Amino acid sequence: MDVLTLVSAFVALVGTAATAALGYWTQRRLRLVEQRNLMDSYGASLAWAAYDLQSRLYNILHGHQTDSSPGPYLGFLSSFHLQGTPEQREYVRRSTVFVLAEYLGWVEILRRDIQFLDLGRSRANQSAVTVISSIGTVLNRTSSADDVLRLWRAEQRAIGELMVHPEGEPGRRRCLGYAEFCEKLDGDDVFRRWFAPLLEDVDRLAGDTALAVPRLAELQQKLIDLIDMLDPKAERFPHFRRQTRVAPGFGGSG
Repeated sequence: MDVLTLVSAFVALVGTAATAALGYWTQRRLRLVEQRNLMDSYGASLAWAAYDLQSRLYNILHGHQTDSSPGPYLGFLSSFHLQGTPEQREYVRRSTVFVLAEYLGWVEILRRDIQFLDLGRSRANQSAVTVISSIGTVLNRTSSADDVLRLWRAEQRAIGELMVHPEGEPGRRRCLGYAEFCEKLDGDDVFRRWFAPLLEDVDRLAGDTALAVPRLAELQQKLIDLIDMLDPKAERFPHFRRQTRVAPGFGGSG
């Protein structure tokens, strides 16, 4: 084999290796861009779900504070669950369980489509995963005095799985809406079986909120921490988030 042939073979080998390396890094970059886009999209949905859940907890907690204070006003659960119409009572029960389930649904979607381990090099994503894990720990916490709205880790996953819309596909998943959630509660015995204990928990919470206050308050604050990480520039929640964190009065969305 002459020198020219050897040089040609070497050049071809180097070219092949360079092409393979370029292809690998191009695919890797495209994957990272795709994951970043998914995180932006799903992260926004998770932030809204976290906001809705913390807002309901805020109403419950500060409604309890209102009930405990002298005055003519009643808190959220007393006004709409204990002394409201049957329709208001059922709305409080279902919507409270729904916002918890919707949050768990978006956590499950992120777990399926984004794969947290692939995002481990991002400090922001690491922080978000840490807070999501701590939220799961609060939901899972065992206490002889308080087990209202407590879900074991496997139950959190199961509720999340049930909330993922069956027609979704990777990159385009979504959670069940409130109307779809209510329809399945009414027409799907298997689905309702998973949520029946949580509905009963809301009834127990309306009857006696005091024991659950410390854990639910911690859960609400951790949800706000997650919102801060997912929306660091306060673009989606410029006013309500700060007000909810510091204001002691009764408020929030219903």
